[in-house]
Amino acid sequence: MKQLDLVFLWHMHQPDYRDHGAPLKVPGGMQRVGADAPAKEPSAEFVLPWVYLHAMKDYVDMAGHLERHPQIRCVVNLVPVLLDQIEDYAQQFASGRFRDPLLRMLATPDLEHIGEADRQVLLGTCFRSNQSTMLAPFPQYKRLHDIYLLLTDESEAAYSYLSGAYFSDLLTWYHLAWTGETERRRNPLLAKLMSQGEGYDADDRRQLLQCIGELVAGLIPRWRALAERGQVELSSTPQTHPLSPLMLDFRSARESLPDAPLPFSAAYPGGRSRVLAHIEAARASHARRFGAPPAGMWPAEGAVSEEFVKHLAAAGCRWIASGEGVLKNSLAGSGPTDPRAAYRPWRLEQAPGLMLFFRDERLSDLIGFDYAKWHGRDAAQHLVLQLEAILDAAAGDETPVVSIILDGENAWEHYPYNGYYFFDDLYGLLAKHPRIRTTTYSTLLTQPTPPVAGKLPHLTAGSWVYGTLSTWIGDKAKNRGWDLLCEAKQSCDRVLASGRLDAAQIAAVEAQLAICESSDWFWWFGDYHPSAAVASFDSLYRRNLARLYSLLQLEPPIHLETPICAGSESATGGTMLRAIES
Repeated sequence: MKQLDLVFLWHMHQPDYRDHGAPLKVPGGMQRVGADAPAKEPSAEFVLPWVYLHAMKDYVDMAGHLERHPQIRCVVNLVPVLLDQIEDYAQQFASGRFRDPLLRMLATPDLEHIGEADRQVLLGTCFRSNQSTMLAPFPQYKRLHDIYLLLTDESEAAYSYLSGAYFSDLLTWYHLAWTGETERRRNPLLAKLMSQGEGYDADDRRQLLQCIGELVAGLIPRWRALAERGQVELSSTPQTHPLSPLMLDFRSARESLPDAPLPFSAAYPGGRSRVLAHIEAARASHARRFGAPPAGMWPAEGAVSEEFVKHLAAAGCRWIASGEGVLKNSLAGSGPTDPRAAYRPWRLEQAPGLMLFFRDERLSDLIGFDYAKWHGRDAAQHLVLQLEAILDAAAGDETPVVSIILDGENAWEHYPYNGYYFFDDLYGLLAKHPRIRTTTYSTLLTQPTPPVAGKLPHLTAGSWVYGTLSTWIGDKAKNRGWDLLCEAKQSCDRVLASGRLDAAQIAAVEAQLAICESSDWFWWFGDYHPSAAVASFDSLYRRNLARLYSLLQLEPPIHLETPICAGSESATGGTMLRAIES
């Protein structure tokens, strides 16, 4: 009987949302730290809450679905910078000293006398969720929103009529709406609070806070346990999710888009050494948490180039995955394109020992963007039918390898019940399917007869988005972001070469530089994103660069006070917590 091998790769990632410090105020909403700053900076404050919110909703649910269906195998990609922040939150819960404004207010016994700034944070944040799936289904939560909308038609002074009881219910409902469906069905406290509906007091909030803390603290151990019993293969991404092909060579953007505008800077200074540092840091981070380096990696955004892949192979990676558009671009010009090319692994001659797998764009995007509108059982059956059609079209005794790869967090809030019924039906159907086997990449590579790999003549640089790198480079704002980073890196190289920093100072500089090199900043630059989100990332990116200069004992350039994106300045008047979920 012919068989199809199905690999789910769920990619878990959030960028570093911490403001690592800048105590001296300057005009324009930014802060500056220089050589005269206090030697001991305050601990990093979280300016956006998405790590712990996704942890208690999506990362917990994704583990729960697998725990309910032990026959299912998959790959889970955990980015080190996400794990760092999950552990940071776990420490906050353990100590009771919260550096996230929402958690700090959830722990505040008396919400009647909170300041105006805190009230604005709550009103600007606690309705930031999918309205149809996370607010409208809960009448008491929706009523809080209706009251808020009534007051928006009045002057700002009207918000002063809102009581501590209102804010207590608002904070509680926001966090209840962000709990995972698996936990709502398992945890009596969540069921009790949701049934109560209103009138939440300090003790209710304290119990909810404790529940959230237990979920966050238990998350990494749950994934470790799934890996140890062989159900999950854990993979990684270079340390802070950098766009490595561009760090190695800006010109790689032109391999798929020959006319792409590039930054003024000719190249990112020392890009090769920085990419190698990110790879090594990720492997060490993974080994520390899970006992061994990862066998494979999902590069940030699936972005690859020949040079980058060679570095991954040299570092010991046995497999990587990317987007189907990259494969199509790489095969263009070598004859008719095989529509089934993505259903087998590939080898690149320049990267021996490493296997490349490519994402089925259509099936992955059905889950990410379309199935949320379907009934869960219908969506699950449709996906299985698509897989059966792929298998039926296979030639001879060929065993297709289908890779379904997408974020493990962002899609589910669009699904009713956070995708609970979709996953229950899908995993249930796959677990008993006689011809479809869920597996992992390492299992495929170590089985007695590994899949036969195609040979790539060359690899065209690109990502999972359109098969190009245009999401991170090529327009005015993105290129400006790269130029600012290049300028900061040149200063960094000069200071480090001077020998005036000690080992601890150098380590702090390198950690801050890694944060600045994250791909997420460049993703959000552009007027096609919501202005509040752009403003938040624009501001935090420039603050991160300013802090890098301060750690180098240099005065940050004055132009870092100017937003990169047009219109960002007017959008930064409120708290960064008002940005939409990323």
